[in-house]
Amino acid sequence: MNAATNRRRFLRGMGACLALPSLEAFLPRAAAAATGAAARGFATTATGAPLRMAFLYFPNGAVPGAWTASGAGADFKLENTLAPLDALKHRLQVISGLDLKNAEPGNDGAGDHARANGSFLTGVRVRKTAGSDIYAGVSVDQIAAQQIGRRTRFESLELSCDPHRKSGGCDSGYSCAYESNLAWRTPTSPLSPESNPRLVFERLFGSGNPGERGDSLVRRRTQQRSILDFVMDDAKSISKELTHRDKAKMDEYLTGVREIEQRIVTAEGFTDIPDPDMATPDGIPKSYDEYIRLMFQMTALAFETDATRIATLLLARDGSNRSFPEIEVAEGHHALSHHRNNEDMIRKVTLIDRFYAERFAEFLGMLETKKDADGQTVLHNSMIVYGCGNSDGNRHTHTNLPLVLAGNGGGALNPGRAFDANETPLCNLYLKMLDTMGTPSMERFGDSTGLMTGV
Repeated sequence: MNAATNRRRFLRGMGACLALPSLEAFLPRAAAAATGAAARGFATTATGAPLRMAFLYFPNGAVPGAWTASGAGADFKLENTLAPLDALKHRLQVISGLDLKNAEPGNDGAGDHARANGSFLTGVRVRKTAGSDIYAGVSVDQIAAQQIGRRTRFESLELSCDPHRKSGGCDSGYSCAYESNLAWRTPTSPLSPESNPRLVFERLFGSGNPGERGDSLVRRRTQQRSILDFVMDDAKSISKELTHRDKAKMDEYLTGVREIEQRIVTAEGFTDIPDPDMATPDGIPKSYDEYIRLMFQMTALAFETDATRIATLLLARDGSNRSFPEIEVAEGHHALSHHRNNEDMIRKVTLIDRFYAERFAEFLGMLETKKDADGQTVLHNSMIVYGCGNSDGNRHTHTNLPLVLAGNGGGALNPGRAFDANETPLCNLYLKMLDTMGTPSMERFGDSTGLMTGV
């Protein structure tokens, strides 16, 4: 590959700019960069591939009896709720016994949903207020972003599949800010997640040079053209310099971008259909199932192209009362979660829990099929937390959280097992993840008691 192409990581044309995925042609440069990056504490693997972390939040806890992994260590079996993940269990750690004590009521009374959401990535007790004087803590993703985010186009990516109001009171005297945000840049400044897939797409894949970004989208919409139409000349030029494997990878990537774009265009064509629960902005599919898949696909492509190495996705705010016609559950999730041991309600909540697990499994499958420049999969070079700040939604408990850690952390983690952490603070796991990312060592995060070992 010539020097000019070696320096290029974007496809450009007519004000559009599309990031390239990791390609073998970049490996020598990536390996050299890794040596310097490691010395500066940046997040890369030993081979120079990016090391990534993501936090995925599902609402209202889970049915404990159905969230099961029978057996211990490597000899375990995923059952019931977690069964959709079985094909990738060699990439998983199903960790029981992790606690989020600062989400418990204490002297604050009701408001477990807001506390669960607000404490999940901060590990602190959020201030009980419905006013503007909100107070939480800096979230684990933002601690990492502040240290390594400068290595990528976006320090971090905050997404949500819940277009929910973000001001006023939402849960027993707690601000909606706690339920609507996972990421907190400072204790008083949450990072509002983007819930419109079109805007996420344009941010990741449609941005041209400064001053051209808006023009690019308007021009493409007016001409009814794809972003790929504007960068194909550049893509063809680069392809001449690539290996067969690199060419196949880039073709797969461009196909994925086009599929996302087509699905968003389809969603925008149905915005005139009335929704009984909310007004649907442009780009949000009417199907919640499709909505989640779109957001997961864009997260996967953001990791593949190294647009960011840190992401959060709020699948739905804690306390969400969404119904699930996709799986024939007409009642609201939150109402069902308070099942009072009613067998039919438990069955329906278990269906919802499994629905979320199926979407998570699909996301992991995307990361497993994407290859990094070092030949490993993107999932191997990632750390993905999937969980909730509520454990048993019926009782609003915050001990023994339902949580899965996916990925090998570039070889630093030990997946392929289930184990009991035995009343360990969740923040101990976060300290381990921060240490693996190469951030400066921290003695404490949230309510941590030390670095979690053996993960």
